[in-house]
Amino acid sequence: MVFRHTLKNGLRVLVEEIPFVRSVSMGIWVGTGSRDEPNQQSGISHFLEHMFFKGTKEHSARQLAEVFDHIGGQVNAYTTKEYTCYHAKVLDEHATLALITLAEMLFDSTFDTDELEREKEVVIEEIKMYEDSPEESVHDLIIEQAYRGHPLNMNILGTEETLHTLTQKDLFDYVGQRYTSENMVISISGHVDHVVILNILEQLFGGTVRSLRQDGNVIPQFCSESTFHGKEIEQTHVCLAAHGFAYDAKQNDALLLLNNILGASSSSRLFQEIREERGMAYNVFSYHSAFRDTGLFTVYFGASPVKAQSVLELVLEQFNSCVVHGLNQQELVKAKNQLKGSLLLSLESTSSRMNRLGRNELLLGRQVDVEEILTDLDAITLDELHETARSILAGPFSLVALGPEEYPVEL
Repeated sequence: MVFRHTLKNGLRVLVEEIPFVRSVSMGIWVGTGSRDEPNQQSGISHFLEHMFFKGTKEHSARQLAEVFDHIGGQVNAYTTKEYTCYHAKVLDEHATLALITLAEMLFDSTFDTDELEREKEVVIEEIKMYEDSPEESVHDLIIEQAYRGHPLNMNILGTEETLHTLTQKDLFDYVGQRYTSENMVISISGHVDHVVILNILEQLFGGTVRSLRQDGNVIPQFCSESTFHGKEIEQTHVCLAAHGFAYDAKQNDALLLLNNILGASSSSRLFQEIREERGMAYNVFSYHSAFRDTGLFTVYFGASPVKAQSVLELVLEQFNSCVVHGLNQQELVKAKNQLKGSLLLSLESTSSRMNRLGRNELLLGRQVDVEEILTDLDAITLDELHETARSILAGPFSLVALGPEEYPVEL
């Protein structure tokens, strides 16, 4: 059973009691990411994520890590375009200690200047690692291009230049502006007593009161463009993107089904046509990235430079087939079964449950019942699926390709 509670300072809490497991998964969600950063501080959200693990007034970075190692637990964090999540998974008997440690990290970190300078070099190495991985960096490049001129195109990692300028004061100021009770959510799922855990959370997290700095929100405009970046590598890596939907758009259920049919599974059209039948690529898949006010539907493939243009044309042929001829009932039924199976199987994981609770509360402001999701999926018709295909796959498109200069790829 899920209990929703608001702490005295306005921080929202979701607790799900699951008495038949031994684990507890917890997440602290903050509604800030790379799109919320000033240009001159690009990468500060992600850098803060690192620095919260680098020591508090009471414990060093090593001691913080040892807390979770000694109890056989897991702790980590990640940053996206629009939010940051600090999460842990421990045995039920260690849930209180884990929450105490997370609270200490978030409220008592010192952002020691020596640690700060060392960690800058760590993140710069992370940036270089991604730059050396074209199959990773091409996904960042397509978002940067599709939303050119808008904060949504900011790279989550930032740049070497912006990282070098960050100071201890910048970090404390950013925390004060964005890590506010109204901009945070705590989600917990597992073997807990919600009354006990809410009392602990009130003591640990209920005292912080800060006002969220409100910035003007400009809806990003999709940029249709085709760019080829010459790079001496063995494969050409391509992302083809179209305008998608925001988190709360009613078309998202139909787009989930379309994505599954087109490229999100091993039986999908693109995988079967390009890899299985023609052997022209090892990796080919599609995905949808939803944001608070827009979305991006993307197809990725990596192929031999001499074949990459032909693979792109096959992708566009599949797009055209979906737009002109639509999809069939068998594909729709299969996609529904796959998505429903994936959703129901994920409910066996406390981590997945915790993530659903936190993400829904932070991004939608409400919880979406599993039965509601299943009912909505079942209600999607072929006509709705075809309409979604026409709105997404007819273009315009944005394309980014990385590969040897002698084999350019273009729309």
